[in-house]
Amino acid sequence: MPLTTPAPRHRLHHRTATYEGYQRDDGLFDIEGHLVDAKDGDFALLTGTRPAGHPIHDMWVRVTIDSEYVIRAIEAATIGMPYPGACNRIEAAYGKLVGANLVIGFRKALHDAMGGIRGCTHLTELLGYLPTAAVQTFAGLRREAEGDERPFQLDRCHALAITTDTVRTYYAKWYKSVA
Repeated sequence: MPLTTPAPRHRLHHRTATYEGYQRDDGLFDIEGHLVDAKDGDFALLTGTRPAGHPIHDMWVRVTIDSEYVIRAIEAATIGMPYPGACNRIEAAYGKLVGANLVIGFRKALHDAMGGIRGCTHLTELLGYLPTAAVQTFAGLRREAEGDERPFQLDRCHALAITTDTVRTYYAKWYKSVA
């Protein structure tokens, strides 16, 4: 375990969120996300008790994007939910995101279109990580920037700020001194 040894405890809840990226035969890309929440003990809901390990939330999204990260299609499916017949009514509303760009203003567009009562908290959270999953899907398909094209990843996290030793070492052309 990479973290320090915790105090004695017992787990109550388990959440998994997975993302998979696919290149389609038609030149587009699918990014699929899957979220599952489950309790380690029986869990009483107003809609009935969920046995230990049975999902309280089991939700999927598939976002189809082009090579410029523009959303061409989106599909959401709610398999497990606390309020059957209510939670899953919002799935089609996520179509509002078609045309949004995953790497240019997506999280704001997501919040504006689907935040709060306009969407499902869990589906919206699941979609929030799609930009990173999409960038990782394209990694290896795109060559490092050459010539005057600035590498995409610069200034997107603290390790790749253009003022860091990391950039000075690996992207010297783009390094900027803070002096």
